[in-house]
Amino acid sequence: MDLSRKNKLLIGLGAVTAVLLVKLFSIQIIHDEYKKSSDNNSMVYETIYPTRGIIYDRNGEILVGNKTAYDIIVTPREVKAFDTLALAAALDVDVQFIRDRMAYYRKYRSSIGYQSQTMIKQIPPQTYMRFAEIQYKFPGFKGQLRSIRDYPVDAGGNLLGYVSEVDADYMKQHPGEYRSGDYIGRTGIEAARERELRGTKGYHVYLRDSHNQIQTAYNNGEMDVEAIPGDDIVTTIDAQLQNYGQMLMQNKVGSVVAIEPHTGEILAMVSSPGISVDQLADIGQHYNDLINDPYRPMFNRTVMASYPPGSVFKLVNGLIGLEEGVLQPSDKYPCSHGFPYGNGRRLGCHGHASPLALLDAIATSCNGYFCYVFRNILENRKYASIQDAFDKWREYVTSFGFGRKLGSDFPSELGGNIPTSAYYNKAYGRKGWRFQTIISLSIGQGEIGVTPLQIANLCATVANRGWYIIPHIIKDSRNVTIDDKYKERQYTLVDTMNFKKVINGMYMAVNGGGAAGGTAYAAAVPGLDICGKTGTAQNPRGADNSVFICFAPKDDPKIAIAAYIENAGFGATWACPIASLMVEKYLTGDIRPERKYVEDRILQADLMSRVKTD
Repeated sequence: MDLSRKNKLLIGLGAVTAVLLVKLFSIQIIHDEYKKSSDNNSMVYETIYPTRGIIYDRNGEILVGNKTAYDIIVTPREVKAFDTLALAAALDVDVQFIRDRMAYYRKYRSSIGYQSQTMIKQIPPQTYMRFAEIQYKFPGFKGQLRSIRDYPVDAGGNLLGYVSEVDADYMKQHPGEYRSGDYIGRTGIEAARERELRGTKGYHVYLRDSHNQIQTAYNNGEMDVEAIPGDDIVTTIDAQLQNYGQMLMQNKVGSVVAIEPHTGEILAMVSSPGISVDQLADIGQHYNDLINDPYRPMFNRTVMASYPPGSVFKLVNGLIGLEEGVLQPSDKYPCSHGFPYGNGRRLGCHGHASPLALLDAIATSCNGYFCYVFRNILENRKYASIQDAFDKWREYVTSFGFGRKLGSDFPSELGGNIPTSAYYNKAYGRKGWRFQTIISLSIGQGEIGVTPLQIANLCATVANRGWYIIPHIIKDSRNVTIDDKYKERQYTLVDTMNFKKVINGMYMAVNGGGAAGGTAYAAAVPGLDICGKTGTAQNPRGADNSVFICFAPKDDPKIAIAAYIENAGFGATWACPIASLMVEKYLTGDIRPERKYVEDRILQADLMSRVKTD
């Protein structure tokens, strides 16, 4: 080999060596991705859980806050031989508990790997401090602080909702978002606003030595990521009104929903019996008892129960009759304990003066009167058939928010039912049904099903003289914006001018002034100008359901409310005083001395035994 060729080879070899050295320097010194990759097997990520966002009421009172909980976690593959008796004594648990847990971890060692497992949740602070002093004696075991929910005010578990640990199914439905040990909102506001409330997890990164022991923070903590707390939520709820409603509904089955008419903001949402905040704080311990309770406290009746509305629905039929031109406020109809509709049948009614015009018919809740009104709606000659008239009637009814979900931001809302002409055609044949077949719809019975939220929305609609804003439970606040649909007016198909005609009847029902008296005198509070309508809804499972809606003041309504009490009888007996007490409490801050006896009667009443739970 000549010198020239040898020099060329040496130069080439040197060049290749230089390139390799530069590349190696770049990989190891300048860029650390490969180093990180190689370190992955020795790096330990310790999750930092964010504090969950606080839930406030409309006045800034905390409904759901946070407090510190102390857990004991274990990383099975880091555990070495330890004194079981000493650990059990330090943690104040039975020795057998420790043995059972370690046996479980050994059994599933391969699948658990280096994952940390929560061995004991929410130990007392003094126990945590006692263990912390001797933790070094128990490799693989350590204490962990985390944030859990705290409830300063009993604002109702069904309303607030509960938080629990994710399960495998939920993680599959939300890939990459959650991992074992994470907590999520399951029901109520916690579920509705899970994305804002949960925050973002952070982590500390540590290095592990060849003996699997954590030695130091990786890269001086530069890889650590701080947790980001969840966003706070401001609700529309008035905490004191919510709490008062729960007190009134103790030992009763049903719902109370209160709405601020001009904004659609829900002021109170009581489902009874419900979940107490004490149960909410430790839902795991109480879960089985709750789901096996025959009164179904986890069933949120305010948005999930479908009931016949009863006589409060007469307002809707009256408004439709006025709009269709088949009813004038001065029209009088007779009622002799009901409405006869052929073959000796009669839709019954209580005794009162007769005949009546519209305002007195509303004030006395006359069944016969509204049978005439409904008949005139269906037999209106401007329609080619009763089916066409019925379809138009249904169009009016659904414009009030019935027969469909209102679209509230509260989870699990159901839509109820308003029957269709197709339903009756299938049941009776196209020409096999007429007014007499469906006469019960005249008074809010039959195939009609509505939720308490929808009934409260009806009351807000009447209070607003023909429009409503979709009821909602969250307000605009920092980092949280509600949908524009919760700020837009939804108008019914009834002219706004017709509403004042039925409002006067509602005023007379409470405050008198008509020729025939009213059914809601128990709701009267001097100076508040309450307008109301009683209802007594038939119930095939027992005594009638007691229903009442009201709003106040008449000319500047600030609250609209619906009370629905199962198996309680007349609307005037139970639902009426409950709703009126809440209106008085909200508008004046207290109950007048002369009405304290009404409050005492409601607080002491126990109607639970009337409800069939089979």
